[in-house]
Amino acid sequence: MADRTGPSVVSVAHYVVFTVGTDRPGIVAAVTGAIVDLGGNLLDTAMTILSGQFAVVLAVDADVEAGVLEARIADATRSFDLDVSVREVADFDGVRGDSDGAVPSDPWVVSVYGADRIGIVAGFTALLAAADVNIVDLHTRRVGDAADPVYAMLLEVELAAATDVDRLRGTLDALAADLAVSVSLHRADAAIL
Repeated sequence: MADRTGPSVVSVAHYVVFTVGTDRPGIVAAVTGAIVDLGGNLLDTAMTILSGQFAVVLAVDADVEAGVLEARIADATRSFDLDVSVREVADFDGVRGDSDGAVPSDPWVVSVYGADRIGIVAGFTALLAAADVNIVDLHTRRVGDAADPVYAMLLEVELAAATDVDRLRGTLDALAADLAVSVSLHRADAAIL
């Protein structure tokens, strides 16, 4: 007779795990510990605090079904009152690249800095999308005096092979002038992460 108390075993599957909840110590240890307990392997991670909420996004390989992985993480993090969601990702080989196997371009960085106002993120991301520029990482932060906040945005992007960098810089500069912010576009420095 089969043991029905253990996790359901399937071929190795690839998942994206999302959790969010009020920031406090121990969340990362609880989430990753639950994954390790199931024999799961972390591939990529992104974690950040947004307005006091700690958001975690993990790419995971595991030999269990999505529902089992989600339930185990939810059980392990019950005292943290997290929202947990697990989504299976089909045809993922663990390496970023285009669907045709092309290697992504060298990373570039777009940085924006100026007075906080509505439309900065929407405007720049729409411009980049129209130029076929892929955003792979984006961070924003309000800094400075609460009465006169400054908005900073940093985007890591990949340019399509046919991108005219000078033309892209020109369109970024024009939008920056319209929004009264500063913008720069430059190749990313080599880094381990």
